[in-house]
Amino acid sequence: MRASQLTVGLLVACVAWLASADDGAPTLGGAALRDALLRGGYVLYFRHASTDFGQNDEQMSGYEDCARQRNLTERGRGEARAIGTAIRRLGVPIGDVLASPFCRTRETAELVFGRASVDPRVRGGPAGDGARYAPLRTLLATPVRSGTNLVIVSHGNPFRAVAGPPYLTEGEAAVIRPLGDERFRIVARIRPDAWDALRQER
Repeated sequence: MRASQLTVGLLVACVAWLASADDGAPTLGGAALRDALLRGGYVLYFRHASTDFGQNDEQMSGYEDCARQRNLTERGRGEARAIGTAIRRLGVPIGDVLASPFCRTRETAELVFGRASVDPRVRGGPAGDGARYAPLRTLLATPVRSGTNLVIVSHGNPFRAVAGPPYLTEGEAAVIRPLGDERFRIVARIRPDAWDALRQER
């Protein structure tokens, strides 16, 4: 294959990938966002709450070795509890809650939703390793029945790998409309302190 053909092929692949991640939907906000969440049919992808960046995962012996991982701070635990309280007050219907096996993601899920199922498809890792996140892309694209929402609690890198920049901040959620056929649309992003405000929208 000539270099020019390869370049064209890569450009076509990049355009197709970008279309699969965000198909040009208007961003939902305010009462429209709240009502959409109450109807269900979305994937809520959360990055874990605030962590201690003085810690890292380099020396951990396994996912259960929380002492040698980057963990939630007390601020992060407070954020997670506040998000959970706000979501319950809103009455957002929640179905399965899938979490990356790291301690910070499992703890975030348990503090927000009271439960978590560890799922390797949503595990963290380098943002550049796109092929590794094919199962996550499939999860984000698979339709969710109305009346419930699928929750994923994971990391910044996996989301960036399948949806592109910018990174989710710690505790931030992306609201995703699955479109099937490996396609999805990001319709909103909700910062950790913005959930309560949705209750006031009319």
